Amino acid sequence: MLETVAIWGITAKSVSSVMLIWAVYSQYIPRHVRSQMEIYFYKLLGWLSFYVHIKFTEHTEEGLKRSENYNAIRNYLSTNTAARAQRLKANESKNSKSLVLSMDDHEEVEDVFNGVKVKWYSNVKVTQTQSNYGRNNSYERRFFTLTFHRRHRGMIIDTYITHVLREGKAIGVRNRERKLYTNNSSSEWYPWMSGKWSNVPFHHPATFETLAMDPEKKERIKKDLVKFSKGKDYYKKVGKAWKRGYLLFGPPGTGKSTMISAIANFLDYDVYDLELTTVKDNSELKKLLLETQAKSIVVIEDIDCSLDLTGQRKTKKEEDGEEEKEKKKEKKDKEEDEKKSKVTLSGLLNSIDGLWSACSDEKIVIFTTNFVDKLDPALIRRGRMDNHIEMSYCRFEAFKVLAKNYLEIESHELYGEIERLLEETDMSPADVAETLMPKSDEEDADVCIKRLVKTVEEEKAKAKKLAEEEEKSKAEKEEKRKKKKKEEEADNKKTEEDEKKVKGSKVNGDLSEKNGTN
Repeated sequence: MLETVAIWGITAKSVSSVMLIWAVYSQYIPRHVRSQMEIYFYKLLGWLSFYVHIKFTEHTEEGLKRSENYNAIRNYLSTNTAARAQRLKANESKNSKSLVLSMDDHEEVEDVFNGVKVKWYSNVKVTQTQSNYGRNNSYERRFFTLTFHRRHRGMIIDTYITHVLREGKAIGVRNRERKLYTNNSSSEWYPWMSGKWSNVPFHHPATFETLAMDPEKKERIKKDLVKFSKGKDYYKKVGKAWKRGYLLFGPPGTGKSTMISAIANFLDYDVYDLELTTVKDNSELKKLLLETQAKSIVVIEDIDCSLDLTGQRKTKKEEDGEEEKEKKKEKKDKEEDEKKSKVTLSGLLNSIDGLWSACSDEKIVIFTTNFVDKLDPALIRRGRMDNHIEMSYCRFEAFKVLAKNYLEIESHELYGEIERLLEETDMSPADVAETLMPKSDEEDADVCIKRLVKTVEEEKAKAKKLAEEEEKSKAEKEEKRKKKKKEEEADNKKTEEDEKKVKGSKVNGDLSEKNGTN
């Protein structure tokens, strides 16, 4: 033991001496020579040191994806070694009743595996940069360093690291808390992707059991989701990326957002709420989607309002006609144009369904819209949006679910009347739910049901009156159109008669002139 300590002491002094000499004299060596000398310098350090160092960075070398290995190591160290660390970071656990402790930055802990001691270091490197506008920015690169004696290299690389990653991933699954993400504006992004998404815990209570929808339709959707979640081998066999697209369309208040929450709860997936208007261009869109994790749902709500994705293109003539106007206001609009999203239809399609879509597995993409007819057919075709789900107005089967949820009843003497009214009246599930909800402790189910009957009857009367007004307006417009057409025909006839008279007078005049000449 003393011999080992003595050897380590000599080695440490040697390394320190070499480092000092290099620091002093390297500044006087030309850069191109210094770069070559550094290769041999680090070889010398490796020969003097008995220890091997392996670095695990938070992000991949290209900076495009977050490292799963880094997260697994962090989970492992938090559970197995954090109790021995001196400086810790405290985070809330999944149930928020206790704290999860993890290593703080610049902390060191020991771990023992099969009698071999290793050391883990939690590091962070802060880099200062300056933007094109002169603003100073700083960003952090976090990484873990594993240090061990070189005689244990084979066992550490082949066995220990595999053990750490396997245990860390298992811990991550056990402690996983579903989250709701939203993308930040690109002006808030920092290098190495430290700020592309913000998140909060996702605790929406919606389930398929509480969703106001026909039970048979819900069952079909659930079976489709189960088939997808278990389809890893199937998708690989047929040569498709393991993803599925859902289009939810229907009037406002029909439960599109609630359906998304029910799907997330059913599959235990995270939700990424993608706001396209804050995405600068197609390249940033790809980077955002690459940052999303597996077992997640990417949602673009009201896609018909997010961007101009109708697929329509201006003709050359239209572009030429607008060129002069564009030049006149180019200077004024330049600053505003830089802030606008330049995501295109083709860019969105390539991101969700092109080569980039295969970069992560087990992902669902959901579009919602109130006006499906406004969308480009290429955006919602089968194979891209695989399942089109219409979220319709509240009918009797959906009403029974709401009555059970809000009033805890499954039958009532007015159910027959309600069924008839709902078949004749378009009323959203959100409006029905609000009407059914008791407004005080004194209101019972009977009061709420009668209020619903009255409300639906009023809505039916309003709809009938509106239809009559529209029909009347349509008839008046048709009458005006016919009257205008009749007047135009009379004017045209009169014009033709006048032209004939003028022409006849001219002919007679010519004949008279000819006879007089003769």
